[in-house]
Amino acid sequence: MLFRDRSDAGQALASRLLAYANQPDVLVLALPRGGVPVAYEVAEALGASLDVFLVRKLGVPGQEELAMGAIASGGVRVLNEEVIDALGIPGAVIDAVAADEQLELERRERAYRDDRPAPEVHGRTVILVDDGLATGSTMRAAVAALRQLQPARVVVAVPVAAPSTVEQLQAEVDELVTVATPEPFLAVGRWYEDFSQTRDDEIHVLLERANHEEPAGAP
Repeated sequence: MLFRDRSDAGQALASRLLAYANQPDVLVLALPRGGVPVAYEVAEALGASLDVFLVRKLGVPGQEELAMGAIASGGVRVLNEEVIDALGIPGAVIDAVAADEQLELERRERAYRDDRPAPEVHGRTVILVDDGLATGSTMRAAVAALRQLQPARVVVAVPVAAPSTVEQLQAEVDELVTVATPEPFLAVGRWYEDFSQTRDDEIHVLLERANHEEPAGAP
């Protein structure tokens, strides 16, 4: 085990990100669910704003595990043209799947954020946080979606990651920060003593706390 739980992992990760402390343009975005407790500790240590960045995979009908694209917070849609062209997927099918996933994305945003608007990303340094990287498919979709919102810099930060995934993802981001890249990796949960699922109400509480308390280190 590397970490007791996600809070412990977040504190360890924050120690690797202190170069971003107390910079007003830094925004910490968590990938729900498991990334939120990690990101909360990072945002608190850096004196940075915290929010969630929701990503929903667009699965090919009948082969849902195969992604033909993704949608994300802020009305972003990213399509995998290779898959779409290879399978001849009509635009109407893509729109129907995206509409279904948009409903779930909006439900989660309401559950997590209430009526608070999504944060402004344009021109900011964004630190994307999750509790670990195995294949990296969700994080890769998040990075592609985030790029469309034109941040100044994209930093991916995770406590633990598969070495091969780090190698692939480094080319797509400005910086990739990890605490550990063990080999063999096997699974993210292997490196946590407590890897119980993060509940929606826990996410809501952490976001409320982050947005109503003065962040640690803030002037």
